[in-house]
Amino acid sequence: MKIFVLIPTLIVMSAMVYATEENLSEKQVEQIVFKNVAIFNGIENKLFENHHVLVEGNIIKTISAEEIDSRSDATVIDGTGKTLTPGFIENHAHLMLMGPNLPAMEADKTWEDFAIHGTRMAKMYLMQGFTTVRDAGGANGGLRRAIDAGEIIGPRYYPSGAFLGTRGGHADFANYSAPVGTETNFGRLNLSQEVDSIAEVKKYARNNFRMGATQLKYMQSGGVVSAFDPWQLLAGSPEEIEAAVAVAESYGSYVMAHSYRKEAILNALDAGVLSIEHGFAFDCEIAEKMNEKGAYITTNLTAFDPGLLDIPAVKNVPSSLAKAKSATETFKNYIPNMKKCPVKRGFQTDCVGSVDACNIQIAYEKHLNNEFFGSYESLKTMTSIGGEISKLTGDFTNPYPSAKLGVIEAGAYADILLLDGNPLENFSVVGTGDKWFGAEKRPESPETIRLIMKDGVIYKNTL
Repeated sequence: MKIFVLIPTLIVMSAMVYATEENLSEKQVEQIVFKNVAIFNGIENKLFENHHVLVEGNIIKTISAEEIDSRSDATVIDGTGKTLTPGFIENHAHLMLMGPNLPAMEADKTWEDFAIHGTRMAKMYLMQGFTTVRDAGGANGGLRRAIDAGEIIGPRYYPSGAFLGTRGGHADFANYSAPVGTETNFGRLNLSQEVDSIAEVKKYARNNFRMGATQLKYMQSGGVVSAFDPWQLLAGSPEEIEAAVAVAESYGSYVMAHSYRKEAILNALDAGVLSIEHGFAFDCEIAEKMNEKGAYITTNLTAFDPGLLDIPAVKNVPSSLAKAKSATETFKNYIPNMKKCPVKRGFQTDCVGSVDACNIQIAYEKHLNNEFFGSYESLKTMTSIGGEISKLTGDFTNPYPSAKLGVIEAGAYADILLLDGNPLENFSVVGTGDKWFGAEKRPESPETIRLIMKDGVIYKNTL
């Protein structure tokens, strides 16, 4: 009989303990109320004036035109005169690559150099209002784990692992005289891997996911300031690109492809690539195929800057200057084509260099987006479109699968900015800079970004 008495007693006691822990857990969920804000929701070309937003834990719980009931211990923030927006999303960064150039990183940088630089870049991005960053090559899962564990400050992070590309292509960072098959610094640290067969593509693609990648980056075209590859290069066979896509899909994820010329972009889309990087030869035929495939594009608009040919890395290297001149002529129709046949375009900076230099470039990229496409399209590019791109990683590879990113709506992650003004009317409040090379060092965070919240945690509040 004692046994039959004891079991129900234990069950009741366990239930009581569980209920107590559950109640304590509920009490510990912090509430933050934003009052009297104008809301840009990431989707619509309007502000919702005089609204109120309740955040519980890391989720937006309620949005209302009426005042919201909250607990007596809730934090209340009066946002009168401020605009509440989603946290910004950067879709093409390289947080681990400090420069000053690729040969220097190959020759004399250790894992400590890359790690320290990545830590500083992560904090800088968050302080510039970016609550999510997709890394387009050169970073594995360690930085994300440190950020998510609270060991360092930074945005939500989607790393791609090592760049994947062919010998002599845009992922070949070996020293000029390095023989075929030579181990490289980039290879040892899984920052970049040379893949010259279907088997190698599969091996290193799988290794990237093993090392914490959330998607894959394939280098399909060449570049302008890189050593060996003309920008017109068509690197990798269709079968090799398809192999990368197959591996990504087996992880529920996708491939992003560095693609310049039209043939490269179309080949990538036919192979199943869902994110075209740069895509400078974009036209209406490409737009039609992208819409058919449900694909996205991210483009660094600094490539269309009038002063591009005066950049030291371009003008001081004859081969790069020649490549830049031909590329500029070929890609001149990108902006009119994008306006004529729009597709879903994500924000991209693509900076490789010091933290201060990238801070300047980010602000200038924001500025160019507004100059070329206007405030609404720019804001959407920096918010909801980036949120859609983040979802391409699928449910079991996505490190943040529980809620939406890039929007202000009930049930979305509480990644929130308060801006000092209306960004639809004065885009500079997002933290723009109208100068690139030669610009003065920028502050750690723009004054007009008054509050930065990521995952329900406030990292900046100057109200």
